[in-house]
Amino acid sequence: MRFAIDARGVNWYRGTGIGTYTENILSNLLNLDKENLYNIYWYGKDYELYEKDNTDLILCSKKHNSFFNSYYFPKDLEMKNIDLYHLPQNGIGLNKNYTCKTLVTIHDLIPYIMPETVGNGYLTKFLREMPEVIDSCEGIITVSEWSKQDILKFFPMDPKRIFVTPLAADKKYKPLDKAKCKKIILKSFGIDKKFILYLGGFSPRKNVRGLIKAFKDVYKDLNDEYELVILGSLKDEGSLLLNFAEDINIKSKIHFLGFVDEDMLPIFYNSCECFVYPSLYEGFGLPPLEAMSCGCTLISSNTTSIPEVVSDAGYLIDPKKSINISEALFKVLSNEDFKINLSKKAISRSLDFSWEMTSKDTLDAYTKVANSCI
Repeated sequence: MRFAIDARGVNWYRGTGIGTYTENILSNLLNLDKENLYNIYWYGKDYELYEKDNTDLILCSKKHNSFFNSYYFPKDLEMKNIDLYHLPQNGIGLNKNYTCKTLVTIHDLIPYIMPETVGNGYLTKFLREMPEVIDSCEGIITVSEWSKQDILKFFPMDPKRIFVTPLAADKKYKPLDKAKCKKIILKSFGIDKKFILYLGGFSPRKNVRGLIKAFKDVYKDLNDEYELVILGSLKDEGSLLLNFAEDINIKSKIHFLGFVDEDMLPIFYNSCECFVYPSLYEGFGLPPLEAMSCGCTLISSNTTSIPEVVSDAGYLIDPKKSINISEALFKVLSNEDFKINLSKKAISRSLDFSWEMTSKDTLDAYTKVANSCI
């Protein structure tokens, strides 16, 4: 069969969940599937990585996006007799003029569920276009059973139209020598104390403010001196969190390190005493899985899709109650055996996820939708 993928999101959204997802799905599909042909719409660098015997790579300008979506892609799909076209970025760019079957990946419905946490421009676009996207496509991929139920709640349909393909952590997230990682952190960032780690964005739904408050409430009660390390750009929401830490007199105990290169993240996961992810809502939640893959002791939320990912391999808390986060920090950091046991469970649980398995599930969805076996 002939499949087409809008892979422009690899570079459009590089460093985000959608960019990571699209890149890993594409590369693993091409390694897995040698029988079918792949039409790849691409933007930007690294296109040569996907030039293979079974691929046709089409380089697209970032300008004139409406022209590509509305005219060029529909004509190209028809001319090449494509059986199925996959749009991985929440169906953005889907057009009714396609002659082939279409499959979209909807990562979550956060604009419907927590609209106050989404920028006005994206919110308006998402709410306006999503009903038409779901009505127009033949199949939907989503990343968790929780997100599947959210989709069905807002858009009742035959559940067989929705395929769940969980995400996975990149192979660079793995257990490393903790002492060596700490030396790198000391040399690169000057952090010489034990630390608690957070990364994963600063949207209000991420609840980083709750973590900062919880850390302030508990740090004096811990049996050693700990600091809190927060990674991520300090623009907009990040700067508000920095101001909040100053307002409650805890900033001296927190390292706001700003943007950190992705290759450094496994070093941070392996250096910290625990990773805390107190998000209020996640369609999947990739940072907890990355942390678990490194053998990091995890404290995370007991809400939405997170228990589906973490299972019993982390300390799950009610993220709306900062006292729950404080109690979890105290228990994990005051009980070495408990902490080590969670670390072992984390590594074991992380092995249940891989991009190879996700890609196999994706190929199965392609085949069923293309053959209308749904």
